[in-house]
Amino acid sequence: MNQPVVRVLIVDDEAAIRRALRPPLTELGFQVFEASRGEEALQFLQSNAVDVVLLDINMPGIGGIETLRRIRASAPRLPVLMVTVREAEEQKVEALELGADDYVTKPFSVRELIARIRTAYRRVHAPARAEDAPIEIGEIRLTPARRSVTKRGQALHLTRKEFDILYCLMSRAGRVVTYAKLLTAVWGADCREEVEYLRTFVRQLRKKIEDDPSNPVYLLTDVYVGYRFADAQMLEAAEENAASHAEAAPPAES
Repeated sequence: MNQPVVRVLIVDDEAAIRRALRPPLTELGFQVFEASRGEEALQFLQSNAVDVVLLDINMPGIGGIETLRRIRASAPRLPVLMVTVREAEEQKVEALELGADDYVTKPFSVRELIARIRTAYRRVHAPARAEDAPIEIGEIRLTPARRSVTKRGQALHLTRKEFDILYCLMSRAGRVVTYAKLLTAVWGADCREEVEYLRTFVRQLRKKIEDDPSNPVYLLTDVYVGYRFADAQMLEAAEENAASHAEAAPPAES
């Protein structure tokens, strides 16, 4: 069966970025459209259907944040990935709170970007999952109806809050959940600022679900932004990286 053609709209005022992204995306079967400003992108979207928007956060005119706000008003489910700079933590959080699906930070690898685009596209087109359906990622299985979690078939004993944090993250696997959203979901809106409190629970949770809590594979930190639970593609990429590093390592001395 032929794979559907994924239509990507690149919104960036830097022509060099658009030129650099078009060839690899086109080569992999994506259909690529371009806009240099948010206003141009919004006008394009009024009469053209796309599957994913890649939106630069810093642009002249109305800018990426306001463009995102207007896209969300007219297309709540359209996947939008923000392109940010490394120091733009507050803007990343604001974009995620407004409904951005994810972000990539300049400079980024094309391979990473393509993986994020595909993940966002699959998420929207995946069959709806019942809220009480089990979630299984890697060796971790969470069953909401029973409030139970197992790893390699062995039960993990989580506190109520640890379970709620894990469910919130696993049900959004692959997506970053901001500190404020996670705190609100688990403790309520009055606790949106209690980030250190959240970090304490995450440390305890990692001790229970990770083989090496200091090098987590499942429960990942997006520094200054929030947490994300790895999805199947992220776990596969991590395994590939580990294997390539193992092959490249010099042999141990006898």
